Amino acid sequence: MTASDLRVLVADEDAAALDRLAGLLHELGHTVCAYAVRVGEVADRIASDDPDVAIVVLHEDDDHALALIEEIGAYASGPVIAVTQEADPEFVARAAERGIAAEGRSDDRAVVQSAIELALRRHAEVARLETQVDQLEGALARRAVIERAKGILMERHAIDADDAFERLRTHARAERRRVVDLARAVSDGTRDLT
Repeated sequence: MTASDLRVLVADEDAAALDRLAGLLHELGHTVCAYAVRVGEVADRIASDDPDVAIVVLHEDDDHALALIEEIGAYASGPVIAVTQEADPEFVARAAERGIAAEGRSDDRAVVQSAIELALRRHAEVARLETQVDQLEGALARRAVIERAKGILMERHAIDADDAFERLRTHARAERRRVVDLARAVSDGTRDLT
């Protein structure tokens, strides 16, 4: 997928603003689903359209736009972008607190495309970092299980930490099991490595 063939959900309370932005996005090569939506309709629209990017247009009602951003962010798998008619730093700050990945002016093709590309990059980076965090948390959890099993073996057999780990590793190899799985069995009392 390139940044020129995306499924883009555009949400706003103003039909004319939606039409203008939808036309601009079509010119940029995107497939657009434009809706004048209420906040309660967001989940259904996200589920049916599965957009790569969602754009919320600030027209007149800041609170409605902010609620849309928050709701879309809760359901969409891709990033959320806010576009405005004119610079509005206060709105952008409030929208950032609700999870936008980028912002731009809705009347400028280059700015909208740049906001899309920035949002996609930020979203990919966040996804990569979340994967890393998950991997690190998994590694820490496995480490905790192994340390707990080592402690049990040290106490039961009056051995040091290195000998306890070696006992875990030797038995795991012999049984063709992962060390963490054997350590879990030691910890829950279903195995005693003699």
